[in-house]
Amino acid sequence: MSDQPETVYVTTHRVKCDGASDIRGGSALGHPRVWLEIDEKGYVDCGYCDRRFVLKDDAHAH
Repeated sequence: MSDQPETVYVTTHRVKCDGASDIRGGSALGHPRVWLEIDEKGYVDCGYCDRRFVLKDDAHAH
């Protein structure tokens, strides 16, 4: 298992993270759901699990 935080590529500026939405066993293994906003940097990191959400290049044209 890798120690690096997971990177998730998304198409919207507003994303949610609960740390377990795609883990078998569900939210019991995660953290409280948080909503994050991607700014001009093009990414945002979750303060709980360090998962990084990166806005896909083709999503910048809004």
